[in-house]
Amino acid sequence: MAMAEWGARLMRAGGRLALTGAARAASVNCSSRNRLASSHRFLCTATRQKNTGQSYEDDQSQTQNGDKGEPNSTEKTLVEEKTKLEEQLKDLTDKYKRALADTENLRQRSQKLVEEAKLYGIQSFCKDLLEVADVLEKATESVPKDEITGQNPHLKSLYEGLIMTEGQLQKVFSKHGLVKLNPIGAKFDPYEHEALFHTPVEGKEPGSVALVTKIGYKLYGRTLRPALVGVVKGTE
Repeated sequence: MAMAEWGARLMRAGGRLALTGAARAASVNCSSRNRLASSHRFLCTATRQKNTGQSYEDDQSQTQNGDKGEPNSTEKTLVEEKTKLEEQLKDLTDKYKRALADTENLRQRSQKLVEEAKLYGIQSFCKDLLEVADVLEKATESVPKDEITGQNPHLKSLYEGLIMTEGQLQKVFSKHGLVKLNPIGAKFDPYEHEALFHTPVEGKEPGSVALVTKIGYKLYGRTLRPALVGVVKGTE
């Protein structure tokens, strides 16, 4: 009886050991399979990442090569349009500057004409008054100086009145830029003098004014009426 029970116990223990070994073997096999699967997945993932990185680098390289290449038709068209617009801008700028310069020149000429019109607009009136001045001058010169005494008070008063009138008239002339030209002894100037005759005169420089038969006048530096003169002729 004891032997039989001992044998049964051994058989049960052997069975449990067999089952435990089988379970351990199965567990080891399963763990190995899991490790192999994980390694396979890791290798696949690494391969895909490598391939993806290469594809990205290839795309970047192609893009850069494309950028470094010749421009396409759209870019060429834009460059041509830009060049045309720059040329048009330059042309319009030049025309604008010329127009400004022409306008400024026209403004200056117009301003000068207006100023000259203000200055010389009275020259016709002044010419008419010169005849009055000539008459007054002749009147004062025609009065005998030896008869201007207290014995002839009327003649003296008349003469003094003529002198005062002539002086006042010359003041008005000077106020408006009208001055006398009495070039006796001066060098003959064809822009201010009109030669009536030439005559040799001793002690006078040839080409100088020896005689003034009619006083001339200038209005603001412009000859309004030339002086009528006789010019000294050189001796041969």
